[in-house]
Amino acid sequence: QVQLVESGGGLVQAGGSLRLSCVASGRTFSGYTMGWFRQAPGKEREFVAAITWTGGSTSYAASVKGRFTISRDGPKNTVYLQMNSLKPEDTAVYYCAAKWGIRTMALRNEYDNWGQGTQLTVST
Repeated sequence: QVQLVESGGGLVQAGGSLRLSCVASGRTFSGYTMGWFRQAPGKEREFVAAITWTGGSTSYAASVKGRFTISRDGPKNTVYLQMNSLKPEDTAVYYCAAKWGIRTMALRNEYDNWGQGTQLTVST
């Protein structure tokens, strides 16, 4: 059974940086895509970034491209989301997700494993 545990959220000022971590366990993740999604109050959960476990291909939402970087550490079974130049509109609960396959990395409904989420609040 896949388990995903996020950490690293918190309160940060606009313009600041933060790194989220997601520790994955329960199986080997070769062939999987790992994603980060976020959900702000009153809004739908939206795609942020994704990375293929094997090969490290990445995809980003337009709203975070150039500011956020997704990476993974195979031996640690951990996926990271480095967030720079944070804006108040980045405030949300951030979720780590995993799915088999490397196509359609941004489609939320294709991810069938989710973490519990970690809160990021960006103040002005």
